[in-house]
Amino acid sequence: MSDLVQPKSVDVTYETEEPVLYEADAGIAWVTMNRPSFNNSQNGQMTYALDDAFQRATHDDAVKCIVLAGAGKHFSAGHDIGTPGRDLHHEFDKRLMFAPHTNKPAAELLYTREQEQYLGMCRRWRDIPKPTIAMVQGACIAGGLMLAWVCDLIVASDDAFFQDPVNPLMGIPGVEYFAHAYELPPRVAKEFLLLGERMTAERAERFGMVNRVVPRDQLRETVNAMAAKLAGQDRLGNWLTKQAVNHVEELRGKRAAMDAVFHMHHFAHAQNDLVKGDSIAGVSGRSASAENKKAAG
Repeated sequence: MSDLVQPKSVDVTYETEEPVLYEADAGIAWVTMNRPSFNNSQNGQMTYALDDAFQRATHDDAVKCIVLAGAGKHFSAGHDIGTPGRDLHHEFDKRLMFAPHTNKPAAELLYTREQEQYLGMCRRWRDIPKPTIAMVQGACIAGGLMLAWVCDLIVASDDAFFQDPVNPLMGIPGVEYFAHAYELPPRVAKEFLLLGERMTAERAERFGMVNRVVPRDQLRETVNAMAAKLAGQDRLGNWLTKQAVNHVEELRGKRAAMDAVFHMHHFAHAQNDLVKGDSIAGVSGRSASAENKKAAG
């Protein structure tokens, strides 16, 4: 039976009790995804730990800027679709106004869960009233894109790459937080989604998706300098400036577009379940990694 057919109970084994690390110093909060053995793939445990960390930084008036990072070789390999800690059928205390998902049948299960854990959480983090910087190294794939895109600035190492292979692998039009056509020119966004190939940090910078590209050994130093400058500026001014640009995006229809594509996304999940017997078309973390390496040549 697939994920969408009926709720089920699955044993979950977490490899760490600290999927997110938190450190605050000199007005900067460093929020670090801490599942390096699984390339910081994002399960529910990590999602809610990220929310805890972002709330902590938001509520601390001494923190003026927040940096999101990933421990180890890669920023994030995306959503967890195959580790022992995949907790699709585990219920967490909801942060937004959504009902429990694990007792829901068929397509309603994923639709309910992803309204909060993916689309809802990302929108919540985008609206943090303090400037945020994503510090990206190595892979930033699918669900990893969502985490980087909600940040105000993105600084990447010169070996970083960005990829959304969800359409070629699963027949799904991109990840749930559909910012692709806002982060990239429309024709480039179509290439990015239709072909699902890797985009280098250098190319992403040319399109304005990345602010700066630096050698990996200079990544933290560069981000720290930017964060320190932001932390030294007026708090309200930073917040209002962030709101101003976000407001322009909303006037361009970003939220409405995401709502529409979220429903296309879940139509594709349901189609996969009906046709292939699995909401993600039988793709596993291992098979996705193999396909990604093949695509990269």
